[in-house]
Amino acid sequence: MDWKDALASLSGLPEGDDSPTMQPENQTTGQADHQTPKQKSALHVLIEKKGRGGKTATIIEGFEITDEEIDEIARTLRKKLGTGGSARGGEILIQGDRKNDVINHLKGMGFKVKG
Repeated sequence: MDWKDALASLSGLPEGDDSPTMQPENQTTGQADHQTPKQKSALHVLIEKKGRGGKTATIIEGFEITDEEIDEIARTLRKKLGTGGSARGGEILIQGDRKNDVINHLKGMGFKVKG
């Protein structure tokens, strides 16, 4: 009896393929499959400093999708850009002056964007 058989008998795991399972990836982009956006009009990306203690923030507005979908987009942008941010009131706030990066990522996600 080898170590795999001993482990299977202890933990009650079914025997099977030893390769790890992964989510399907889109072959062209290397990212997990995402639905195409239901957004018809263009999003507006702007830079704002007022009311933030002198700190700069990138604001994305003009969404016509649900708040849950906006939260998912905000999560994706924060992860890709490696920065903080939030999604509130139909807008996404990304910390810092990341306007060009945000525009490029949104276009890559299939959104129409006006800077």
